[in-house]
Amino acid sequence: MPLYAGTGRGSLRAVWLEAWRKHRARLPLEPLEAQLAELIELHPEYHAVLEADPDAGERDWTPEQGRTNPFLHMGLHAAVRDGVATDRPAGIGTVFRALLSQAATPHDAEHVLLDCLGETLWEAQRAGLPPDELVYLVKARRRVVTR
Repeated sequence: MPLYAGTGRGSLRAVWLEAWRKHRARLPLEPLEAQLAELIELHPEYHAVLEADPDAGERDWTPEQGRTNPFLHMGLHAAVRDGVATDRPAGIGTVFRALLSQAATPHDAEHVLLDCLGETLWEAQRAGLPPDELVYLVKARRRVVTR
């Protein structure tokens, strides 16, 4: 069973918010909190929302509002990092290493995979199907520039 199975959106977001609060207060962090705080640190554009928006844990971010959902964006980063660390789908670690050699920063390389993963999830949701990790892998491989 997945780690977060059955966990509601508000509860998951509360973990992000608490990790950031503890990080800013220089309190000890659990390993997962440290990972989340690191991702938040990489996204200063979300700091004000996480620090000052009392409704951040329950707010909806829609494309029509012109704002990116910070929890979705950073959650995709976390998923990409986990996938690379575990090489799931098999071969994504190799793709990431190739992207690292072509990107300005590791964060930029993650964004390439994040875009592929987000597109794969969106397509699966529209089709009413579970996400297909091979579709994700193919999309990611296509983004590697061959010389």
